[in-house]
Amino acid sequence: MPPPLPPKPLQPNRASLSFLFLFLLSLVVYVSLSPSRKTPSPSSSSSSRNAPADSLSAPHRLFLSLHPGANATIAAHLRALTLRPHLAGTPAAARTASYVISHLRAAGLRVTLADYYPLLSYPASASLALLRPDGALVKPLPLAEPADLDAAAVPPYHAYSPSGSAVAPPVYVNYGREDDYSALDRLGVDVRGCVAVVRRGGGYRGAVVASAAARGVAAVLMFKAADHGGVERGTVLLGGVGDPLTPGWAAPNTAAADGGGERLAADDEEVRRRFPKIPSMPVAEVVAMEILRTLGGPPMPRGWGEGLPSAAKSGVGPGPTLVNFTYQEDRKLAKIQNVFGIIRGSEEPDRYIILGNHRDAWTFGAVDPNSGTAALLDVARRYGSLLRSGWRPRRTIILCSWDAEEFGMIGSTEWVEQNLGRLSSKAVVYLNVDCAVQGDGFFASATPQLDKLIVEVTKQIQDPDFEARTVYESWIANNGGISKIERLSRADSDFSAFLHLAGVPSVDFYYGDVFPGYHTVFDSYKWMVEHGDPSFHRHVAIAETWGLLGLRLADDLVLPFDYPSYSAQLHEHATALSALLDGGGSVQVQPINSSIDELTVAIREAVEESKKLQEVDTTEDFAALRRRAFNDRLMLAERGFLEAEGLKGRPCFRHLLYSPPEDSESKLSFFPGIADAISRARKHAGEEEQLGIQHEIWRVARAIQRAAAALRGELI
Repeated sequence: MPPPLPPKPLQPNRASLSFLFLFLLSLVVYVSLSPSRKTPSPSSSSSSRNAPADSLSAPHRLFLSLHPGANATIAAHLRALTLRPHLAGTPAAARTASYVISHLRAAGLRVTLADYYPLLSYPASASLALLRPDGALVKPLPLAEPADLDAAAVPPYHAYSPSGSAVAPPVYVNYGREDDYSALDRLGVDVRGCVAVVRRGGGYRGAVVASAAARGVAAVLMFKAADHGGVERGTVLLGGVGDPLTPGWAAPNTAAADGGGERLAADDEEVRRRFPKIPSMPVAEVVAMEILRTLGGPPMPRGWGEGLPSAAKSGVGPGPTLVNFTYQEDRKLAKIQNVFGIIRGSEEPDRYIILGNHRDAWTFGAVDPNSGTAALLDVARRYGSLLRSGWRPRRTIILCSWDAEEFGMIGSTEWVEQNLGRLSSKAVVYLNVDCAVQGDGFFASATPQLDKLIVEVTKQIQDPDFEARTVYESWIANNGGISKIERLSRADSDFSAFLHLAGVPSVDFYYGDVFPGYHTVFDSYKWMVEHGDPSFHRHVAIAETWGLLGLRLADDLVLPFDYPSYSAQLHEHATALSALLDGGGSVQVQPINSSIDELTVAIREAVEESKKLQEVDTTEDFAALRRRAFNDRLMLAERGFLEAEGLKGRPCFRHLLYSPPEDSESKLSFFPGIADAISRARKHAGEEEQLGIQHEIWRVARAIQRAAAALRGELI
């Protein structure tokens, strides 16, 4: 359960006015949307779905029948949420929290709050200038976002970049990857003491800055090609997720130094490791081109100038010009607030189905994240209608609105750390939606036991772009006839703490592969209605997929987890690892293969047991207890993949199958401990490094054995 904080009541007249405002705005938006595709009636929606209507329970059919007008309601929510930028820790962020609170309560959900005061990072001042080789000023260069004409949003910056300055020759390092620096080495270019101009797209921005610092670079200026005047903000926090001052425990709910809880000192070595050693700054493409045009030195390697203006395709530097860059950071404790809407389960109230989306945004947040927030509020509306019809879920449903995700998944991580014991024993699943809609095409990522359920649910949801199709049909059509589901071996949204720290099976899904206005002022309601989802039907499809997944997991007698998918996926991983290590000396993958075989046997046994439990008369003595014990084994098997001490040097990542590797350029997107050991061995080849790889293989093998034992319900 969320921490037992008393709900903070809103004045009834404020809630009523908010509801009236939403109703009126919905009417206006509903008329203005006038979708080119008719909003389907409940009957037409059902007839276009693959599965027959009687395959759904009555509450689930009622949930989907609330389709008409949902697009207008979601559009009204999104308009209200994105009227102004709402960066975490600011007064505007508090206003969006109040909006979410009022609408969760209007839906009939019990609302609780969880406040924290983590260390957040804001820009104080910055400057950039182009100098002649003798230090004379050529021209000052602007650091504002060209597209933000009204300076409405926070100036572009990198959160947790340290304060610093550099007067040094610039050097172009392409994407700042290992191969890029190797290419510069071959050209005889020394980057030490230089200001690196980096093109965005080489992986996590924090890792790019850390890599530059390791090579002696003095500062980093980062740009995105063809940015149309938008500048991408973002965090460069290193080493994990969550508040840097409270690693492994929740941030206090007060800023007072003498109360509320423990914090590490800012100069503690564990804290200092979380921050880059050199300053960095995002800049507009036009500013980066001003610098690149002045560079001499060897010509750019082939491909480095692709997509850049021709005048900038000269040398890589360094120099002969200089840049003068200064940045002053403002780090401070700031209040953040998580909001929870709770529907207590009728039969298993201590088993939690958790749906989450973050609420904070770098700018207006129409895509990231409030397309997801608007969808979450529609899920709440529909769940509220089910409650009024007399329905109660078997298991407890918790809707979560996280804060400070953009700074490093801080809100969700602090809550998971605070409730880790309860979540480890009681959380069934976490269903995440961040950017619900950023274009066309359905994309999903999940832990493998949820693959089959995602397929089943998307077969029930009408496609938002083709009236005669389901989401599933369009999904497989776009992926060569398969339902492509990625794995969650990244730490870029709020599923991270749930999966990587707590071992809770997780899902993340959205519409649209790439959003060009990511973290810029182009992330606006205007962009959404003109480009992203003019009729808001994609938002509806996400809300219905999300809500129906939650209902299936909350109401099914036997949890709809399909572990044969996990076994098949692990076999693929082991095969890929063997191919990567081919000729890798004394390293043996056999321990993993043997453990997968053991897990496969346990899965077969579980499948047979599940079939028998499905057939058991619900009135039979102890039937409910037998199902609950079996469901707990399905739930806890994922926890077996955790290692208590976590990955080497990164204790917040404990999942040995799907945590992110430390090396963002790793060729493995699974088995992160093995991936890290391989990266270390490539840099320092020797017997000790080979033993390190083998040790990580054994760790994974033991984790798979633990999962098999959990699935069997055995101690040993």
